Amino acid sequence: MTNYRYRSNVKYKRSNNRKTIKKAYINPDRFIQKAIPIEEQPYSSEFTFAQLKLQPLIENNLINMGYSKLSPIQDQTIPAGLNGKDIVGIANTGTGKTAAFAIPMLNRLLTDRNSKALVIAPTRELAQQIEEQCRLIARGSKLDGALLIGGMPIMPQLRELKFNPQIVIGTPGRIKDHMERRSLNLGNCNLIVLDEVDRMLDMGFISDITEILNQANPIRQSFYFSATLDNRVKGIIQGFSNDPVYVSVKDTETSKNVQQDIVKYKTSSDKIDKLHNLLNSETVNKTLIFDETQRSVEKLSKELEYRGFSSDSIHGGKSQAQRQRVLKKFKNNEIKILVATDVAARGLDVVDITHVINYSTPNSYEDYVHRIGRTGRAGKTGNALTFIDSK
Repeated sequence: MTNYRYRSNVKYKRSNNRKTIKKAYINPDRFIQKAIPIEEQPYSSEFTFAQLKLQPLIENNLINMGYSKLSPIQDQTIPAGLNGKDIVGIANTGTGKTAAFAIPMLNRLLTDRNSKALVIAPTRELAQQIEEQCRLIARGSKLDGALLIGGMPIMPQLRELKFNPQIVIGTPGRIKDHMERRSLNLGNCNLIVLDEVDRMLDMGFISDITEILNQANPIRQSFYFSATLDNRVKGIIQGFSNDPVYVSVKDTETSKNVQQDIVKYKTSSDKIDKLHNLLNSETVNKTLIFDETQRSVEKLSKELEYRGFSSDSIHGGKSQAQRQRVLKKFKNNEIKILVATDVAARGLDVVDITHVINYSTPNSYEDYVHRIGRTGRAGKTGNALTFIDSK
């Protein structure tokens, strides 16, 4: 059966596991904008970790991880989460939101060993980052967990699920796959987390999420985190939550912190030469470059390597293990340039990217905002450049 998914004015048609994308026209003027740096005001938290009265194991692990004070999103959500309230958190990536839901969730799992949690994230990379964070916060707790993401062998996941883990973290597609295989029963999941809800809806997962939530225990505590609170997100929250506490720590759009401009080119050779010169600039340090297809990403990455740049590529055609290795190299500064398809625009958590370069224009303006949101984070000013054919 053919399945249609819509995101803004971009239409996706799935047929035989292939995806055709109709690119929207975006006026190049929208790619030009001066950064409006927002001076980050010091935040005085109302609570300390000691006042939260967490399980001692969690509190000790947080100290060992270097946590000294709560970020605004943590300060305003964790106490209510520990009291069993449903939480709706509006915050950008990089604000400490993972700990904002992980701490109360893990604390309850340790307090009540009969509780079970399900965490849903839009991308494999984000799901892995959440799993790593939970593993550190709950180190030594003997909590069993399973990571259910695509691009990885399914047999180890099936084995993990046979042990009836207390916490399951995954992406909507793979979670639904296990539900259909009857290897995952959500009826006893009484803790639900949806991270980056708006992005999951952008990616067309609304029916999958609805089905997953319908299968979970109706008597549950829920955490919803999103960068925006539009009508789609409100619809999910209102349909599946119980008198939630709303917390917003988003003072400005991420893109406001990004200096945005265009680069005009005449020919393909002119285009690559201008990219070469840009990457040689002293102001350009760690750079994320977006191109359109897996093939073009590979070709561009190899061309940059040939020209002496330290680069690698990431796209949906690579296995999850390959993607993990490349991201680790990028985070550890073993490579300075990462060439990617839009798979990297969602869930890529690298705080020190100085430049995002759109070597090809995005499919929609929403995709553009997601792309450039990889820079200008944590109060820093970033840079975004979009290549435009002068013809």
